[in-house]
Amino acid sequence: MKSYPENFAKLVESLEKIPSIGRKSAMRLAYFLAFEDKFSALQVAHNIERCVQELRTCEECGGITNQLVCGICLDATRNNGELCIVANPREIFLLEESGEFLGKYFVLDSLEKLDLEKLEKSIVKFRIKEIIFAFSPSLGSDSVMLYLEDKLEHFGLHFTKIAQGIPTGVSLENVDQLSIIRALQARIKI
Repeated sequence: MKSYPENFAKLVESLEKIPSIGRKSAMRLAYFLAFEDKFSALQVAHNIERCVQELRTCEECGGITNQLVCGICLDATRNNGELCIVANPREIFLLEESGEFLGKYFVLDSLEKLDLEKLEKSIVKFRIKEIIFAFSPSLGSDSVMLYLEDKLEHFGLHFTKIAQGIPTGVSLENVDQLSIIRALQARIKI
């Protein structure tokens, strides 16, 4: 990008680092932000700065919040005995958009980072009766589900997973809302 001003080239490079933004999209976005709507550009920059400074993960579930504990964990009306385990915090937003799930969440980034004691405390605190695994279908996910079912069997829980309407190897963020709703409604016993 030798023919572009250095600061424009750096903006394009920064935008390219965002997942699913390629070179052409980065160029269009950079041009739009730098020339067509400078007010929106400043708003975007301000909102990014605020998010970076203020957002954190919830101490209870691992979801995204700007407080120590997120609104879902604090919402007493969501104590329906269901705990949905997801692979990353973004997936909570996707499931919430469906409006289908009304229980609590627990983010499980990986088995290496699993805080089993924290998970067990959530099960007791929220009087969980059912664990719902909302993972993208894969052998690795099946292994995690079997591992957790074994570790938590002393609670006498009902274990389910979302239905297999979601293609293997596809992240939940790439699935339409109807498929997410159907997957939650048709979850099956493991």
